[in-house]
Amino acid sequence: MPLIDRHGRVATDLRVSLTDRCNLRCTYCMPPEGLDWLPTDDQLTDDEVVRLITVATQRLGVREVRFTGGEPLVRRGLVDIVRRVRAVDAEVEMSITTNALGLARTAAALAAAGLDRVNVSLDSVRRETFHEITRRDRLDDVIEGLAASEEAGLGPVKVNAVLLRGVNDDQAPELLQWCLDRGYQLRFIEQMPLDAQHGWSRDGMITADEIFVSLASTFTLTPAEEPRGSAPAELFLVDGGPATVGVIASVTRPFCGDCDRVRLTADGQVRNCLFARQESDLRLAMRAGASDDDIVERWRTAMWGKAPGHGIDDPSFLQPDRPMSAIGG
Repeated sequence: MPLIDRHGRVATDLRVSLTDRCNLRCTYCMPPEGLDWLPTDDQLTDDEVVRLITVATQRLGVREVRFTGGEPLVRRGLVDIVRRVRAVDAEVEMSITTNALGLARTAAALAAAGLDRVNVSLDSVRRETFHEITRRDRLDDVIEGLAASEEAGLGPVKVNAVLLRGVNDDQAPELLQWCLDRGYQLRFIEQMPLDAQHGWSRDGMITADEIFVSLASTFTLTPAEEPRGSAPAELFLVDGGPATVGVIASVTRPFCGDCDRVRLTADGQVRNCLFARQESDLRLAMRAGASDDDIVERWRTAMWGKAPGHGIDDPSFLQPDRPMSAIGG
């Protein structure tokens, strides 16, 4: 029995946050001093993470698992978790969304453990702009991590970028050319209201339409013919292809009607939407002795209540209490 909601959508893509901690301090995510991290006892253990993923893949129809954070590479048990999940399911697609700090050291081990591919967050290839956004001088580490991922066979390597007004919004063509030259697949993502500071505004964000105008100054974009399905990115051929660029317009062109994702936070909460206001606690249930059947029922119930859309344009919209780093992308 799949994870279905009352609107007929089926969740087959599980995003698993392994930690709320991060070693960057991106301005659109958290303050310079960081946040109050989850206590260790509140986080899922490696065994609990593997158990819940096993239930999801073997009992609930999940076919893709994406490890997120915070920054998942700071989770010491990451490689072993990947290896154990692969041992349970040889066919499930496993990927990771990462800032790539430390990826140069771990890419080969992750590939050997069974990881399929990586998504790397990179908003600028200019050193000064990277430092301004992340508050860290670590651009070289990201570039090395990307190269190591390609060498390890963790492809196609995807790059996710957020454009910020007055910071890097003039760099979209430059970033795309940089990715094209290296064979990376670039995806621009509209900034979403998930910052810890609650400073996001609709007027301040760079929209998909603005991204298209910026890219059109250098490239010719035509819609890709392949069906989008439930993929969040709208793909475009660059100068006739075969290379593509994607735009994830979560705010201005929401794709909620085709959403196939469900999220598990680092402290074991099921979130049926990135912007959900309610969660279902699987950690406490497990630690109280819940069986796999109990977990299946709780998870299905949590998914059934998913809202039809995120409602960002609704006047009653409230930003989630948790920021992105505590939810998982």
